[in-house]
Amino acid sequence: MGRKIRMSRGGAKKRPFYSIVVADSRSPRDGRFIEKLGTYNPMLDKSHPDRVTLKTERIEHWLKAGALPSDRVARFLGDAGVRPKPSYNETPKKSSPKAKAQERAKAAADAAAAASGEAAAAPSA
Repeated sequence: MGRKIRMSRGGAKKRPFYSIVVADSRSPRDGRFIEKLGTYNPMLDKSHPDRVTLKTERIEHWLKAGALPSDRVARFLGDAGVRPKPSYNETPKKSSPKAKAQERAKAAADAAAAASGEAAAAPSA
């Protein structure tokens, strides 16, 4: 049984509020969980102290027990100093351009560089 530290959504429509919970990986997002470890309120300003609250002692216990945090929760834990900040790419691999699109972009960039090189050479002559 895999355990995950993840968020469970609550709150009203268009007013999200999340509980940070440890749950069995097979249970539904807003379903049964083992323990509540904190909260996340995205409606508050980023500098507000109550935006993210964590029970660090219990989180460390669950991490030692083998629970894996979700990507978003891992970022919260990195910001809180509970564990090292995860390194993530600005552009996820899944949404980056595929091979043919990268070739087309490179060809367009080469053509633009050649055209600007010709334009720069013509006025000086």
